[in-house]
Amino acid sequence: MPIHGHAAPGGVPEALLPALGLLFASVAYLLLALRARHRNPAQGWGLWRAVSFLSGIALLATGVLPPLASFANDDFRGHMAQHLLIGMYAPLTLVLGAPVTLLLRALPAPRGRQLTTVLHSRPAQVLAHPAIALLLSTGSLAVLYFTPLYNATMGSPAGHWVLHVHFLLSGCLFAHAIAGPDPAPSRPGVRARLTYLGVAVAAHAVISQLMYGGFWADIHAPIDQVQGGAEIMYYGGDIAELLLAVALVTTWRPDPRPRPRTATDLTTRTPVAQ
Repeated sequence: MPIHGHAAPGGVPEALLPALGLLFASVAYLLLALRARHRNPAQGWGLWRAVSFLSGIALLATGVLPPLASFANDDFRGHMAQHLLIGMYAPLTLVLGAPVTLLLRALPAPRGRQLTTVLHSRPAQVLAHPAIALLLSTGSLAVLYFTPLYNATMGSPAGHWVLHVHFLLSGCLFAHAIAGPDPAPSRPGVRARLTYLGVAVAAHAVISQLMYGGFWADIHAPIDQVQGGAEIMYYGGDIAELLLAVALVTTWRPDPRPRPRTATDLTTRTPVAQ
């Protein structure tokens, strides 16, 4: 398998830039949480939300920094472990941290209204639909592993990082579409989201089994590495999707049903002025 270099353009160590980016994201989230608490002390900001977001940052760091990053350069099994951390486990915990809700609470009112307008726009609603999120996250795996794309990205440092960014963003999009606590005006009901999640489970299983059997997969790596990576994808993906289903159930709130009127309500109803 091709190994990309250990330095970014300009001689900067490759691990330094992502480490600084993750540190910046952590500090920014904590500062926004403090600002939200300062603006509304009674409401504050949930501690477990912050813990969830910072846990996602830690999972991302595990995926993109040594020693796993170095192992992933040489072994397809390490790459697949990276994929699960960056594209499934970290997105779930980051999304459960409700970063958009936090941003809305911390921003000044005019900026908050602008962000809300963007979130309610038609392109944003289409992008956040579970079907589109499923296509971008799970559907792209078939394109990656059953075409020369994977080998091309592994041979290019820039392509390698583009792949990581795609895993992260598409994973966050899917986690948000299924179980995210942030605003989602056009999100389908729970049954529909469980259906999309079931499709994702089935797709992961089919892709990993085809990969294990050597059908159509275009991966330049030893057979034992490909089969080991397929097993990691199969079992690790199942666990991640089970956690996503648990998040959906625990964050779901049923719509309040109207209380049926009683005889007392009818007799005490305020008459309408004629």
